[in-house]
Amino acid sequence: MHTDLWNHALALYARPGVETACLALQELGGDVCLLLCGTWLQARGVTADDQRAAALQALASPWQHDVVAPLRTLRRQWREHALTDPQLSVLREQLKDLELRAERNLLERLETLARGWPATADAGQDWLARLVPDQARNHDALHQLRVAARELQDADVGD
Repeated sequence: MHTDLWNHALALYARPGVETACLALQELGGDVCLLLCGTWLQARGVTADDQRAAALQALASPWQHDVVAPLRTLRRQWREHALTDPQLSVLREQLKDLELRAERNLLERLETLARGWPATADAGQDWLARLVPDQARNHDALHQLRVAARELQDADVGD
């Protein structure tokens, strides 16, 4: 099992269909960093509860709103023009790297918050259900993320 959230997120995101699922959930208002954190907590056997979910959301929401979202918005705004402007294309790639670093920083902050939460034998509650927005609750992308996270967890246990 990946002991840190960043490496768990990288391993899960690299699995087939996860990137597409995460982007679909993001379009529905989901915070991909929070969802990846939820799969990490689930894999670690940490009990999901409303207080912990609220603490994660309280930490993530301002960072997403004030840091990640503005970078993402600007990167998306530049997409079309960057196709024909090589200099803008380079800047857009740098912006994309900065956005990824901001997301990594958020994952590190989430891990710091949750690191001390103990694993329990009855950690069967679903973290994703607590962290996904209502409009994405029954979306196929959420199911796909759950399946991929379970497969990653099973593969890690088999190692």
